[in-house]
Amino acid sequence: MNKKSLARHALKFDPFSPGIPTEAIRLAPAVEHFCWRVETQLVPDGGFALVSGEPGTGKSVTLRALAERLENARDVSLGTLTHASSNLGDFYREMGDVFGVAIRSHNRWGGFKKLRERWIAHLEATHVRQVLLIDEAQEMPTAVLNELRLLSSDRFDSRSLLTVVLAGDGRLLAKLGREELLPLGSRIRVRLPFEPAETKTIGETLLHLMAAAGNPALMTEELVRTIAEHAMGNHRVAVSAAAELLAAAEAAGHETLDEAFYLEVFGARGARRAKRGR
Repeated sequence: MNKKSLARHALKFDPFSPGIPTEAIRLAPAVEHFCWRVETQLVPDGGFALVSGEPGTGKSVTLRALAERLENARDVSLGTLTHASSNLGDFYREMGDVFGVAIRSHNRWGGFKKLRERWIAHLEATHVRQVLLIDEAQEMPTAVLNELRLLSSDRFDSRSLLTVVLAGDGRLLAKLGREELLPLGSRIRVRLPFEPAETKTIGETLLHLMAAAGNPALMTEELVRTIAEHAMGNHRVAVSAAAELLAAAEAAGHETLDEAFYLEVFGARGARRAKRGR
């Protein structure tokens, strides 16, 4: 939304945009506790953490909140692996970029050795802990996940050189249950499983977003409840529906977002679909 549109709806920012300010994100107590455990218990010793759940349940938002906390923490060097589906060669190239180590893709042993030497040097000389966040980790090949485990382990598994936070959907949980990945699964020290949210929780999230954006009355309570009831327990579905309504209101010059407008927008869409299906 442009500044004129935001002003028309008395908003400081678009409350339903994926890029809302981090401070406007509403974190559930379980997420707060997970971030606290990673920061205070996992990072000092290293190891693996896991955020799991279906798309739209809160995994990426959790990583975003955790990343901001770790970026502001002392003695933490934070990196993010963005190409989760990489093969081993590309994995080492990206790890080299993330941690500032020159790695030749054809020499995996050299890359393995250089990364570990860099982490050990930082740990022993500066006490800086290395942290790696990986979203969409269900896309990671089994060989890469195992390589990550071997990379981070030192002194016969008595010292971890790296803290890794994996986030993924049910496919990641299925992978970690396979025999070849049981050694990695057994090393996960902190877990945050997401389940479909209750209608009340989704409604509270919408109300929080609108209040943080400066206009808690942007939508009526009845509309908030309607959106939450139709979200199927998924925060992303609810926020997307709210964003679509706000965009439709802006296009139509409509200032009141209520149930009648909801039926006008989504009812018309259903009618068009039914007409096409005839």
